[in-house]
Amino acid sequence: MFTLNCKGRLLIVDAPIVMGIINITPDSFYSGSRKSTAEAALQTAEQMLNEGATILDIGGQSTRPGSEFIDEAEESKRVIPVIEAISKKFPQAFISIDTYHASVAKHAVEAGASIVNDISGGMLDKSMLKAVADLKVPFVCTHMKGTPQTMQEGPVYENVVQEVLDFFIHQIEKCRLAGIHDIIIDPGFGFGKTIAHNFTLLRELSVFKMLQRPLLLGISRKSTIYKTLGITSEEALNGTTVLNSIGLLNGANILRVHDVKEAMETIQLISAYQQ
Repeated sequence: MFTLNCKGRLLIVDAPIVMGIINITPDSFYSGSRKSTAEAALQTAEQMLNEGATILDIGGQSTRPGSEFIDEAEESKRVIPVIEAISKKFPQAFISIDTYHASVAKHAVEAGASIVNDISGGMLDKSMLKAVADLKVPFVCTHMKGTPQTMQEGPVYENVVQEVLDFFIHQIEKCRLAGIHDIIIDPGFGFGKTIAHNFTLLRELSVFKMLQRPLLLGISRKSTIYKTLGITSEEALNGTTVLNSIGLLNGANILRVHDVKEAMETIQLISAYQQ
């Protein structure tokens, strides 16, 4: 069981939970996740919460391979009104801000977010770890090789599981020294990894349990699924369910997904199977 202090509210993870993805972007890789207005995002938030999501992950910067970089002001302009609206209408929801900019994280937490989800694990903005410590919120520390613009340009590892594990051991200590108490780890499927690397990480996912931190699996509709199957991201829901099932069996605590209802059913069935 893990207990996360989210700005004074306790999030208890004693069984797998779901994080629903809401992208305030025009260019995220899965078109179904893109919301252009606060009203559209509110409707999605309501549906996800009704379907069982515990966390809503709000992002204003696409981080698909080769995505266009936007500055902090534009990112804040996209996400802050949405976070304020969701926080006001659904005060019971735990909101995470998906950003690698410390200033965006700060504004988002002030607006109602209570978790910071950084795809770079604090590597792209050197002031991120101190900012999160000052905000006193949990930190999703993700492994990424390179940047979203370069990460899929022939990533190479001698041993992908060992290198990702070593990164977490090092970065968790940096987080601790900065003053961050609650850390969630995300191996970063698709962030500077080939399809083979992703399948290796999924197969060896239980290795990361030794870190004694909640383990987030973010593989929903990603290219590992749709390229392997020769389909599109729009057709990758069934494949997502298959890989989420494997992830749960190998120790995942949080499923980050576009499709909450199906993820909740997956958790329910895997739980029944394990019992």
